[in-house]
Amino acid sequence: MKTTHVIRICFVAMSFSLLLACKKDNAKNDTPATTDLQTSSDDQAMSSNENDALSNDISASLESNTSYARVFADPNIHSDASMRTDGDSPVCDATLSFDTTGETKKITITYNGANCWGGRSRSGSVVVSEPKGVHWNDAGATVTITISNLTITRVADGKSIVVNGVKKITNTSGGLLINLANHGPITHDISDSLTIACDKGAVRTWNVSKHRVFVYDNGIKLTTTGTHSDGTHSDIAEWGTNRFGVSYSSRITVPKVISQYCGFRLIRGQDTFTRGDNFMAVVTYGLDASGAALTTCSVENLYAQVAWTYIPTGKTGSFLFKY
Repeated sequence: MKTTHVIRICFVAMSFSLLLACKKDNAKNDTPATTDLQTSSDDQAMSSNENDALSNDISASLESNTSYARVFADPNIHSDASMRTDGDSPVCDATLSFDTTGETKKITITYNGANCWGGRSRSGSVVVSEPKGVHWNDAGATVTITISNLTITRVADGKSIVVNGVKKITNTSGGLLINLANHGPITHDISDSLTIACDKGAVRTWNVSKHRVFVYDNGIKLTTTGTHSDGTHSDIAEWGTNRFGVSYSSRITVPKVISQYCGFRLIRGQDTFTRGDNFMAVVTYGLDASGAALTTCSVENLYAQVAWTYIPTGKTGSFLFKY
């Protein structure tokens, strides 16, 4: 396994999560407004993708400096390894500065607006704080991330979101991903409390509680589950209020699996979404064009099936989408 790929966890489709918008002919009289569902679904997908990408940037940054990771860190580790090989920064569209002088060590990640991934640009800053004497590869090491006006703009349509708030990531098991093949499972727990300003000034709240397990199986395999409980369900990964003031929650009802062997793609998993306006949907990932579960990694495109229900009327529908 090349170390330059160890941190490169696929962001694509970690979260096409709430692409649940009904077709217009399904929403005439007995479903919420189609534009509402489409917009909030797109917000969810974009926010979830970028949140996972940020978590991977942070892990790569921590592993790139020996003051934060106890053992020697490989300077060629990149969260986007295919885009950078110069070793200057583990994040292709950002510069890093390190401060180890105080009781709290800090890494400042400053995004520079570059479009190194081709699909989006980012600007703003993120400060990763780690107590002095703690190293990221220690079991139970926790870092606190303060996000300040992180602006993410999608190239395809110019849509932007602005993220502020606090993340916490705990290296529950200890160990570094660069040593995954020899270390055994590495587990991270993520807890976020964020606000996301969408286009036209709308603001949503965004809470995240996830458990991520990394193993080596013909390359990196990452399994993600939800860990928040509302008293009824204990597998909630994301929850809050959308830009329309409607509450929502997203449960990972079948663990999500991303495989390096399959091109860092999401090959299995299921989300169950519930909204406060009685709209719910189940999204099943890792399907082929016919809607059957994958049996091989050789297919060009992967699909997910959305099965939605509008509870007051019992109206249902389903469709496949490519991711």
